[in-house]
Amino acid sequence: MTQKLYYLDSHMKTFTATVTACVPSGDRYELTLDRTAFFPEGGGQLGDSGYIGSVRVFDTHERGDEVVHYVNQPVEPGSEVNCIIDWDVRFRRMQNHSGEHIVSGLVHKKYGYNNVGFHMGSDVVTIDFDGEMSAEQLAEIEREANLIVAENRRVNTFFPCAQELNALEYRSKKEIDGQVRIVEIEDADICACCAPHVFTTAEVGTVRILSSERRRRGGEGVRITMLCGLDAYDNEVVIGRNNTEISMLLSAKRNETAAAVQRLLSENEKLKARSASLCRALALMKAEKVEPTQGNVCLFDDILDDASLRLLVNETVKKCGGVAAVFSGSDETGFKYIIGSRNTDLRKAAKTINAGISGRGGGSPEMIQGSCTSCIENIKDFLIDFSF
Repeated sequence: MTQKLYYLDSHMKTFTATVTACVPSGDRYELTLDRTAFFPEGGGQLGDSGYIGSVRVFDTHERGDEVVHYVNQPVEPGSEVNCIIDWDVRFRRMQNHSGEHIVSGLVHKKYGYNNVGFHMGSDVVTIDFDGEMSAEQLAEIEREANLIVAENRRVNTFFPCAQELNALEYRSKKEIDGQVRIVEIEDADICACCAPHVFTTAEVGTVRILSSERRRRGGEGVRITMLCGLDAYDNEVVIGRNNTEISMLLSAKRNETAAAVQRLLSENEKLKARSASLCRALALMKAEKVEPTQGNVCLFDDILDDASLRLLVNETVKKCGGVAAVFSGSDETGFKYIIGSRNTDLRKAAKTINAGISGRGGGSPEMIQGSCTSCIENIKDFLIDFSF
């Protein structure tokens, strides 16, 4: 049985222990100690990593009453070892986990919703609630969570006896094997949880709800994405730097970048509409210049948009007895093509056409489209004189 030091002191960074067993398991080893501060995966929190002596600990899991440390080298059983937790990783996880308890407690208290799914990933934390909340409601939850953080409330952990547990009102009240550990955030939340937490809410640092969306599985509700503490700070630094760059690019104040981007988008939509109108006019002009023929017409263009290319094909088809083909691109990058006809079943001819121009694509009997890698000269040689 492993003595679990992380329950005695969640902030223990180093400790000494004796190796009780070390056995190979695939390309690594499973090592157990007589006591450990390495937290094994559980309660939505990943297992700790660090060092046992000079040997790297990659992950930690619980198996029965033993904590199994996964290491890259064997260590002699009976050895006394100095152990080091990856403290930055552990502390960030505790910040996020305690922050999650604050948010879940507030949501449960205000709206009666339950936390029905919690995942602490390497980049974000997600919580699934079984009820809907608006952006305004989540903003209020975030504000209240940060007030609790600022008030430096005590975070208590304890193992109540069966009688005490039955009388206790707490979240996640369900059948749990073994003794139940309770995490209580003063006047904010009380919940069953096996993971290590911060000592006081001030250690959480900050709580940031990043986004929300409807739950995709498991019924109605909302999934929120959030970060706390140092992870939230790092995220804010990246956002701040990006916002500074945007403000410089748009010559806007840092607190006015959203409005500046909106103006830019509006101007871009106007330019796109004008460009589409000009492309349409240009396509009609190009089609008008095509001389009537009983054969095939092959045109090349690197200006028109997709809609105008189709228009050019449709107008050119009216002037030829064969196929009207329009290619957009270059010999270096390859071409996109649209080919139309009133007399040839292009869906049947697509295989032959693609073979002749090193292309791929298909469509309807009246029109096919795709891409090819042949050069302009080869495309012209194939299409102009080809009989479909």
